[in-house]
Amino acid sequence: MAAQNKPLVTHIFTADPSAHVFEGKLYIYPSHDVAIDCPDDDNGDQYQMEDYHILSMDSLDAPCVDHGEVLHEKDVPWVSHQMWAPDAAYKNGKYYLFFPAKDKDGIFRIGVATCDTPAGKFTPEPDYIQGSFSIDPAVLVDDDGRSYCYFGGLWGGQLEKWQTGSFVPDAAAPADNEPALGPRVAELSDDLLSFKGAAQEIKILNKDGSPILAGEHDKRFFEAAWMHKYNGLYYFSYSTGDTHYLAYATGTSPMGPFTYQGHILEPVIGWTTHHSIVEYEGKWYLFYHDASLSGVNHKRCVKFCELHYNEDGTIQTITPYADEK
Repeated sequence: MAAQNKPLVTHIFTADPSAHVFEGKLYIYPSHDVAIDCPDDDNGDQYQMEDYHILSMDSLDAPCVDHGEVLHEKDVPWVSHQMWAPDAAYKNGKYYLFFPAKDKDGIFRIGVATCDTPAGKFTPEPDYIQGSFSIDPAVLVDDDGRSYCYFGGLWGGQLEKWQTGSFVPDAAAPADNEPALGPRVAELSDDLLSFKGAAQEIKILNKDGSPILAGEHDKRFFEAAWMHKYNGLYYFSYSTGDTHYLAYATGTSPMGPFTYQGHILEPVIGWTTHHSIVEYEGKWYLFYHDASLSGVNHKRCVKFCELHYNEDGTIQTITPYADEK
């Protein structure tokens, strides 16, 4: 299946779109890329984002509105820099913005900010969520009212530094023949401001029940967690990082384990790939980004396309740019 679309906005660089339907409209919570002159490195130093803008559309055919800056790193007491990919949630009559950033010690943590409206501005909690670490929070408010925060990212996202439960700056990643590091999940408190308990590692398995290995770079989790439900099944999707796929796995519990199913999106222009999946007016859509607007890895643009399921519940793989050839 081919995807053909244009950037939602071109006046700023945006990435990592978390799309939600709030109040009958589509709201997109992206990161805001900064157009700095910085060489690429595996630690992600070129991604120096410092604030968040919120985008919205009254319908899929309507213009995309930029609601302006809704949170800046200077507004958050514990943040030093690098406010990366966020997510949003609605519960208890409030809107919540979850975001990763480095604390004063250079360690990624996850913070939360609240607002009475989906478009902001958001007021941050004074400290990060205790027990949080790494990057890319994605929040599911399940049908039973329980809520879960999924997170994690390798390399610059520091996930491999937490294998002992504490931050080890020089920790090595697992060997290629060892099980891959899984993302983390923690159930959230009823007010969504804290974890109910310690985060757990999520198991992503092959269809034969064996763990995906660290050397299986086209399947293993790297970053960009997202969770959605379709026909009562939990779909955990993510980026494979250095092989540039969006992959997914399914399971019957929000905490896993999940069984690997395949790729959602083939590689796009640029190094990173990051996404969200949302249902709107009876159809499903994939929001993602690429670097087609600039040709520079850290100056990206948000796009979207329709997503289709097969009768057995598997997702049809999307091939970007196929209609442009």
